[in-house]
Amino acid sequence: MFQKISILVILALFFQSCAAQQKSSVPEGYKLIWADEFEDGTKPNPEFWSYENGFVRNEELQWYQVENANIQDGKLVISGKKESIKNLQYQPESRNWKENREFAEYTSASINTNGKFDFQFGILEVKAKIDTSMGMWPAIWTLGIEKGWPSNGEIDVMEYYLVDQKPAILANAAWKGKTSYVSWDSEKIPFSEFLQKDPKWADKYHIWKMDWTADSIKIYLDNQLLNTIDLTTTKNPDGFNPFHQPHYILLNLAIGGNGGDPSSTSFPRKYEVDYVRVYQKK
Repeated sequence: MFQKISILVILALFFQSCAAQQKSSVPEGYKLIWADEFEDGTKPNPEFWSYENGFVRNEELQWYQVENANIQDGKLVISGKKESIKNLQYQPESRNWKENREFAEYTSASINTNGKFDFQFGILEVKAKIDTSMGMWPAIWTLGIEKGWPSNGEIDVMEYYLVDQKPAILANAAWKGKTSYVSWDSEKIPFSEFLQKDPKWADKYHIWKMDWTADSIKIYLDNQLLNTIDLTTTKNPDGFNPFHQPHYILLNLAIGGNGGDPSSTSFPRKYEVDYVRVYQKK
């Protein structure tokens, strides 16, 4: 009996040690400056996160609401649901897409650290399991704190949506264009490439990483380099470089839009985030 108990104790200590090592896996030469492990409470920490509400952007189908972001089993779970929500801004004669829809047919959540946490340069690491069902558009991204879009700069560490009607994973940056409204540095990797390597890819958690310096932004997925953005090329027409300023973090699950038609998809859907960590050089 004593021997069996000892073995169980040893195994328990071993797994605790492994978990501790995972949490403290700081890149060499860096220090952890901010993190959310989503281990406490039932809602995202209000000291870190704020919510977007209603119809927000891109003429997407979902109504963003607080109810769809929850903490479950040490994960942030953003739920996409098919449900009818009354649009309180409804104006039948309006040409504004946010106002001329009487109801939303879908709900989801979008959370961000605007005004609560931002950083300039460093490593952002997010472990997540994305929903790749038709109509889903999950994202991990940042926006600059000064100027309006796109002059503030946008970094898409992860987007998943349809490109030429085929699923793709994207790694992008956007800023104010000189000849067009917005300039993009975008890599679009067909999702089929990931499935060829691992048919069960969508059932697993993966690690997205942004390595951001004054010279470049490098975006990785499971240590595979997806895109390198040269920051000598990202100045707005007024000379302002939006990637030489602090950015805040956004996590959201959009429905429709670039994600495609969700009408044949069963609901609810889930976008799960295990952790968000930010490191900077010592």
